Amino acid sequence: MPFNLRIAALVLSLTAAGNAVAEGAFAQLYAARPPAGSSFVRVVNSETQPLRAQVAKGPAQEIGPAKLATTYAIVKGNQTFDVLIDGKTAATLKVAPDTFNTLLARREGDKLSFAVIDDSNGAQDALKAELRFYNLAADCPAGKLGVSPSGPALFQDIKPGGSAARAINPVSATLDAGCGAAASPTLALPALQPGDHYSLFLTGTAAAPILRGQVSATDPYSR
Repeated sequence: MPFNLRIAALVLSLTAAGNAVAEGAFAQLYAARPPAGSSFVRVVNSETQPLRAQVAKGPAQEIGPAKLATTYAIVKGNQTFDVLIDGKTAATLKVAPDTFNTLLARREGDKLSFAVIDDSNGAQDALKAELRFYNLAADCPAGKLGVSPSGPALFQDIKPGGSAARAINPVSATLDAGCGAAASPTLALPALQPGDHYSLFLTGTAAAPILRGQVSATDPYSR
């Protein structure tokens, strides 16, 4: 085989091998983008009773102990949109343009309220993955998350209902979270790709914390 054809074949084989690693970055790079001023909103249910949530014109999704968060729905900034729970309008809200937002659903008796968590201060490095940690545990004044066992701390002193994010190189790791001396059962990170965003939710109670994880996703935008 001529030298130039061998080089071309080598490039093609490397490209094919690299697609699996760079899929997250390429998906973000070439996906259709919503217009400027659009925002992204999802609902999280950290309670034991599942519910069916829908944001604006996004799909209705069941969220609860197994899957805590919906996908991010695309809405227009500074314009009202409805949040439906179990098929009924639970709130009409408005968010700032060009933001990411998580709505934390809280049920007290027959009443349902939403606390808005700003997810906009995330990592934008498409060559790395992002971890975002939420302290949703009851009565936990300072949530923390680290590599298990006895590894470095990734997040510390996260206030109740608060979150923090950081960029990481996609690696294999086992994590645990907790409050004070109490630690959750461990959770293994999935195989993340560059550009992926992974949410880690500290739930349960301060005395019996639980760590759950989920890859974040955004509803597709069609022009």
